[in-house]
Amino acid sequence: QVQLVESGGGAVQAGGSLRLSCAYTTRYYSMAWFRQAPGKEREGVAHIWSSGLTGYQDSVKDRFTISKDNTKKILYLQMTGLKPEDTAMYYCAADGSIYASLFAHEYGYWGQGTQVTVSS
Repeated sequence: QVQLVESGGGAVQAGGSLRLSCAYTTRYYSMAWFRQAPGKEREGVAHIWSSGLTGYQDSVKDRFTISKDNTKKILYLQMTGLKPEDTAMYYCAADGSIYASLFAHEYGYWGQGTQVTVSS
């Protein structure tokens, strides 16, 4: 059974850091983090391929880092320099396709989300 379970969200002040985790049961070629703020569309934040190649949304480059531990089967999103505009529900996504990037329609599997709230 495909399962993605996120954790690590919380409330922090601007400039703070959080590390999100996503435990997965099956190895995927493509994995990513998305976020969705109230009233806004879901947007891709960062993705990682099985090769280790990563990609980021421009607004989080140099602040967020995506990584995964294939032994533990955990996907991470290290977030630093958090801003109020980073406030959103964050979702882990995965797919068997090789070159999925930052578009939600590219991913077939989703977690339930973890809330990140950044106060000014």
